[in-house]
Amino acid sequence: KVSKAAPSLKGVAAVYADKFNGRKTSSGQRFSQHALTAAHKSLPLGTKVRVTNVRNNQSVDVVVNDRGPWHKGRVIDLSSAAANKIGMRKAGIAHVKLEIVDTTSS
Repeated sequence: KVSKAAPSLKGVAAVYADKFNGRKTSSGQRFSQHALTAAHKSLPLGTKVRVTNVRNNQSVDVVVNDRGPWHKGRVIDLSSAAANKIGMRKAGIAHVKLEIVDTTSS
């Protein structure tokens, strides 16, 4: 069941830079641009989040496995695979809304 997102869970998403591919994330996992993962400043690691591109209404479920983003105004960083699923890979950023799908850590 998807919970209602708090108003603070809206904002700008960005795509992780390729230079982070293979580096350890805050969860200890290695980052992969091919996995459906994300970075969020405060959601518990392991939280599953539905990210919806408000421009085209496309959604993807990702698992928070890292901390960030650290750029002002951004609410989440997405892997390339996740960004592709919601049609924002080429632009690199998009306005999104977030919904918590599952808070159970893996």
